[in-house]
Amino acid sequence: MMSLEFSGEVIYWRGPAPWFFVAIPDEESGQIKSISDMVSYGWGCIPVHVRIGKTRFQTSLFPKDGRYLVPVKADVRKAEKIEEGDMVTIQLDVH
Repeated sequence: MMSLEFSGEVIYWRGPAPWFFVAIPDEESGQIKSISDMVSYGWGCIPVHVRIGKTRFQTSLFPKDGRYLVPVKADVRKAEKIEEGDMVTIQLDVH
């Protein structure tokens, strides 16, 4: 297991299925990449447990341009009053 903490900006991805994400910084993304073969379930997605503020949830990281993105679900954004452009601190556990 690997535990990381980092801060990042909430971004809105306007793809075919729009989502809000936080990009994991380069250093932490590199650490995750180093264990990705052991923890990925396909397409490079990695299951994780996340905490933002007081809200805990499970999701999967998405690889993008050499980094990973943390999807931030609508119920989490609502509970923590998070909007696009906000800076958030994320605690992340990779199993």
